[in-house]
Amino acid sequence: MHIAKLTLVNYRNFASTALTFTKGVNTIIGENGSGKTNLFRAIRLLLDDSMSRSASRLEESDFHRGLDNWRGHWIIISLEFDEIGPDEAIQALFLHGTGVVAGAAPIGRATYNLIFRPKKDVRLKLAQLADGDMAGLKGVRDSIEISDYETVITGRSTADFGNLATYSEIVGDFENCVISDETDDPRIGARVSPLLSVASEVSFTYIQALRDVVAEFHNNRTNPLLTLLKSKSGAISANDMDPIVARVRELNESIVALNDVQIVRSDIRGTIKAAAGETYSPSSLSIRSDLPEEADKLFQSLKLFVGESDEDYEGAIHELSLGGANLIFLTLKLLEFQYQRAHRSIANFLVIEEPEAHIHTHIQKTLFDRIAYADTQIIYSTHSTQISEVSKVSSVNVLGRRGASCEAYQPTTGLDPTAIDTVQRYLDAVRSNLLFAKSVILVEGDAEEILIPLMFKQVTGLSLDEIGVSLINIRSTGFQNVAVLFHQSRIRKRCAILTDRDAAIIDTAPVQGESEADVRYKKKCHGSDAKGLVRKIALDLFVQGNPWLSAHYADHTFEVDFIAAGNASKVKALVPIIYADPLTLATADAELASGDKAQFGRRVLTMAANQGKGWFAILLGRCLDYETVIPLYIRDAIFFAKPTLSKELFSNIYRYRVSKAAQSGALAAAGAEALHALIAQYHSGVLPLADLKATLLAMLPNDQIHRLLANVA
Repeated sequence: MHIAKLTLVNYRNFASTALTFTKGVNTIIGENGSGKTNLFRAIRLLLDDSMSRSASRLEESDFHRGLDNWRGHWIIISLEFDEIGPDEAIQALFLHGTGVVAGAAPIGRATYNLIFRPKKDVRLKLAQLADGDMAGLKGVRDSIEISDYETVITGRSTADFGNLATYSEIVGDFENCVISDETDDPRIGARVSPLLSVASEVSFTYIQALRDVVAEFHNNRTNPLLTLLKSKSGAISANDMDPIVARVRELNESIVALNDVQIVRSDIRGTIKAAAGETYSPSSLSIRSDLPEEADKLFQSLKLFVGESDEDYEGAIHELSLGGANLIFLTLKLLEFQYQRAHRSIANFLVIEEPEAHIHTHIQKTLFDRIAYADTQIIYSTHSTQISEVSKVSSVNVLGRRGASCEAYQPTTGLDPTAIDTVQRYLDAVRSNLLFAKSVILVEGDAEEILIPLMFKQVTGLSLDEIGVSLINIRSTGFQNVAVLFHQSRIRKRCAILTDRDAAIIDTAPVQGESEADVRYKKKCHGSDAKGLVRKIALDLFVQGNPWLSAHYADHTFEVDFIAAGNASKVKALVPIIYADPLTLATADAELASGDKAQFGRRVLTMAANQGKGWFAILLGRCLDYETVIPLYIRDAIFFAKPTLSKELFSNIYRYRVSKAAQSGALAAAGAEALHALIAQYHSGVLPLADLKATLLAMLPNDQIHRLLANVA
């Protein structure tokens, strides 16, 4: 048996979302604040028997923050189980508790729901309202307090709680005051008796993130070593313990009988009497050895001593490195789970939150490549590309933030096995970054990977990461193999594809009498042009109709279009680094400054080939400055991925450009001061963005920032 689906409605930062899970190991990937901890708490409310009963009594703060008014709404946490075994005990539990009954056949699927809703009297008041009675609805909702809510656990539900229309039918359409007169819709399922709690019948272990391992070991309630020992101590017979207890008792008596101990005891009594007198002195005083004589307390005195790798010394937990201590803690929790799993057979669940904390990247990869139990479903969240690399993309849920809400995406929904296998091969430790990204630009080579982030930083003062864009080098033109992930049915995040059209920079028509070298060069250019056109047609067709994808092309290649945008001087600065011959130096300078694509294009491609494109890009990166011109196709790709900027980002960019203009002498100090004041007014909400842009254009008419941000809201 395993969890097949988790649906969350109006719970914390989830308005309405569903996650799907597979048997075995499942991975949840998400940026900070995307709801990973809340998601795990939702699962625990239904399956973790160690949580207090009061935990399921939710509060106002548990309602989705995007609701304008929580009153009247329901919080729904729904689990769907699949592949329920044929064992009679399991069938009985789900048949009477949570099963979806389908004739006389054994139950294979079951639902288990936590519903936090208004009590019956409140639901009756809402049901009695006439359609459209907004005033009456407001009156009822205004009177609702959190104490008017109840928590119910149900099973055998048939409703798709994540469907907005279904939710409105069951709970009510508060926007239009259309509320069903059915206060106990059968689709939510039947109440489950506490005696049939699924949580008490499964093995569930939760390992939380951000652990203070030393504190955990010092706390008897959370010490994983003590938990393991206690789980074993229950099986130790009294006959085995009696000799140990007798020896401890004898040891206590021997310590007390020591002469020095008795002298100190006598001296304490004498000093008290001398200081306070006989009347106010204690009636008795003794020094005793307090070594515990009960098995549980004896186990509490046991400590774990560990030696770091390649060390002979064994130290206490607090002497270990953070990584070593966390690895030991995680290991003990896994062993605790194995002990627990041995006693229960219905289902086994292991939930681990961000296991990479303080664990070396190589250990992360090895550990989670091996962590698998044949009869256990494992769900873990991570920020680690090393862990995500060993995760099956078909078993991944990606969490993303959209305004006040968080959503879950399943990257392989609707893909055939061949496409999934192709995606899996591409998602190595570097490319798996795209699963963590807010938005993505895919590029084909090293030059783009190195120079585009540098250009953007030099021109705007911000990194691509700061505006929420991740640039991923595919190292080929096979964009479709990865971009297929970005789709309405899969990852609903923007992805811009940035590639070369490879159009010829010369007239490729043959000319009689031209040299053999020119013939070969023209043939090469013609071939690249033809292949580039075929690629463009295929890529345009691939992105067509997909609002999450867009393709952007350099007319020729990155290096050629970089010069064509107005950056010839940046490349010319590299000529004396690459060439030594005076004639070649002069020729290269003239060709790069010619303005003729046939000349500067051939020269820059020769220079890049001479150095290797990656190293050439590194050298060129040293020549970039705030006057470097970002080619339009790169601008379009960036701002497709990130079509809007916050006030903070706009303000930071404009402050940077004004400061640079003042430093270069393009703007007088008084003008810079005035513009900084206007930017402050915009930032505070006093001045509209359009007015700020107009003033900046008037005072800095030649600054490329106007063209760069022209269509950005």
